[in-house]
Amino acid sequence: MTESKKSATLSLNGESYELPIFSPTTGPDVIDIRKLYGTAGVFTYDPGFTSTASCDSTITYIDGEKGELLHRGYPIDQLAGKSHFLEVCYLLLYGELPAAAELEKFESTITRHTMLHEQMHNFFRGFRRDAHPMAIMVGVVGAMSAFYHDSTDIADPRQREIASHRLIAKMPTIAAMAYKYSIGQPFIYPRNDLDYASNFLRMCFAVPAEDYEVNPILSRAMDRIFTLHADHEQNASTSTVRLASSSGANPFACIAAGIACLWGPAHGGANQACLEMLKEIGTPDRIPEFIARAKDKNDPFRLMGFGHRVYKNFDPRATVMKQSADEVLDLLGVENNPLLQVAKELEQVALNDPYFADKKLFPNVDFYSGIILEAMGFPTSMFTPIFALSRTVGWISQWKEMIGDPQNKIGRPRQLYLGSTERDYVDIEKR
Repeated sequence: MTESKKSATLSLNGESYELPIFSPTTGPDVIDIRKLYGTAGVFTYDPGFTSTASCDSTITYIDGEKGELLHRGYPIDQLAGKSHFLEVCYLLLYGELPAAAELEKFESTITRHTMLHEQMHNFFRGFRRDAHPMAIMVGVVGAMSAFYHDSTDIADPRQREIASHRLIAKMPTIAAMAYKYSIGQPFIYPRNDLDYASNFLRMCFAVPAEDYEVNPILSRAMDRIFTLHADHEQNASTSTVRLASSSGANPFACIAAGIACLWGPAHGGANQACLEMLKEIGTPDRIPEFIARAKDKNDPFRLMGFGHRVYKNFDPRATVMKQSADEVLDLLGVENNPLLQVAKELEQVALNDPYFADKKLFPNVDFYSGIILEAMGFPTSMFTPIFALSRTVGWISQWKEMIGDPQNKIGRPRQLYLGSTERDYVDIEKR
């Protein structure tokens, strides 16, 4: 970010105020309003922070109009097509793609951290069996600070590094254990001879009576889901992590806060909402009815999994995810799964309907990831935990960046107060 010679002029009550303008390496210029209240005595009003840059960052760039998503400058389709999740983790954490020796060391470090402290198993058993896996993850991740005291000092770079590795390594184990607990099966320990995605699938689907042979197509699809959800700039959960960390909270508490925010159906629950919509449609012959409802402005029905708040053209992650969805469905078939039959037919109808093309309502990453996870056998309650698992590296990268920023201050948004003005207390007998 560099300060340009440009500035913005604010005229207020006959006074003029010059506001500096900063230029990013790519994207729109940013007006610096940090001194606005001190000099002009006013705040800006931006509900949802849709026009406010809360920080500067070098991690992820999104251009919604172009349908562009870059991690450290690398297009997401190239990373998803040529790389794998742990290599992308390294890129997000350290800023550059690793050399072969660096990647081997990083993968070895993550693999050695995958087991949970044995006493943490008691946390899982304290929940009801029907507890949502996200509720379990919020509690367990927050509780990690009670077990790993050697990685909670945010002022120590080495402790920050250890915390980062632990969270990336242990999140698949936590998610898989939450799933196993919810279905009444024993926990499956991680195995160091498997890659990250294969290890997660095995921990979810293996049982002590017989092992689970990981299909490479499913493992690759799972790895792509992780990669495509690794980071997405300053979204709600990432902003939550940054806001929590601005107070100096330990990294486990900050990530637990991000998980709690991600749980919302408007954020991490989007692919779950997509599958619930497919269940509502029920059978392919009902698709025209729901397509008509989606076009009706007076009908509250929304076509979930199509279009995106950020991407006004197309979701660049969806193209890669569609390829994986096709591979998974070819492998597992859709004949005995009505939901997948509806999904395949709905995809074709929407892609060929001029109404959806004109409005840029293309299938997004949530549509295809939901199809893949359903085909693999995951219940919809596990969709958001898998999203949280994937996004952990993005949260940590943003957390590390913020901790190292000399301009870091505790978050303190302002408000437009519309309540009562000052008034005197009235004794109860006079009210």
